[in-house]
Amino acid sequence: MLSSFWSFWVQAIVIGSMVGCGLLILYTSKGQRKDETTDQTTGHSYDGIEELDNPLPRWWVFMFWGTIVYGFGYLLVYGLANFDGIGKVTVDGEEVTWTATNQWKAEVQAFDEKVAPLYAEYLATPVAELAKNEAALQTGQRLFKSYCAVCHGSNAMGAQGFPNLTDHDWLYGGEADTIKQTIMYGRQGAMPAWGAALGDEGVKDMAQYVRSLSGLEHDAEAAEKAAPKYQQLCVACHGAEGKGMQLVGAPNLTDEIWLYGGSTKQIETTLRYGRAGKMPAQAEILGEEKVHVLSAYVYSLSQDK
Repeated sequence: MLSSFWSFWVQAIVIGSMVGCGLLILYTSKGQRKDETTDQTTGHSYDGIEELDNPLPRWWVFMFWGTIVYGFGYLLVYGLANFDGIGKVTVDGEEVTWTATNQWKAEVQAFDEKVAPLYAEYLATPVAELAKNEAALQTGQRLFKSYCAVCHGSNAMGAQGFPNLTDHDWLYGGEADTIKQTIMYGRQGAMPAWGAALGDEGVKDMAQYVRSLSGLEHDAEAAEKAAPKYQQLCVACHGAEGKGMQLVGAPNLTDEIWLYGGSTKQIETTLRYGRAGKMPAQAEILGEEKVHVLSAYVYSLSQDK
């Protein structure tokens, strides 16, 4: 809502402009007869063509008056600044004053009521089975592009720090019900910083050990030095063989799939400063019905077609 000062000025400028246009029409039409013409010119001349000082066509004048009357009618219905118009919309079963926000709420509720039976039908179908329903997948794809593409990309292949949803590598599990739980309630991932515990040389050695787990080019001597530290600091989450733990969202370090990059420098940064990732919960935003359909779409992305 605008302050009283700005509300007054907005109303003054808008209404003043409309009144001013009306006065201008009256002034320019004053003393002119309907069919009056003249040989006098306005003084404008171009390429031998002169502009006669004739009155505006009557239909044009009426059109101007019509726009002014329409403008006042519009303000009466929809309001201006802090002035509420007489327009009403139905929100949550009650008639409320028209505002852009209330109009949006009314349209969303009307749409939700229209599609509610369809979503109820989808909700009654298990996610894995719903992933075979082409109509449901099209709906899920639209939801994905609206709510998920900003992080995971329109092609769902992710980016640095945002998982690829089209492969078979899942931090918390790729089962249909697990995906739904992830979307419903979100996830909070945390990789602790080990820079202080390992020291600069220890971080570099550990990066070589982590690279060795994926069979990447590495310094074998440095990796061997870091192996005992891995068993001491990292095994609780990533496992003795580095295959990760979906229960806590700890990634598999042996599959050459890297959320934040697998170069030596990127791994060193992860070890030194840690990482913090968050998947926001969508339950309150979308509701279970839409999350169910969205889950089916996400689940379908990693299934072999």
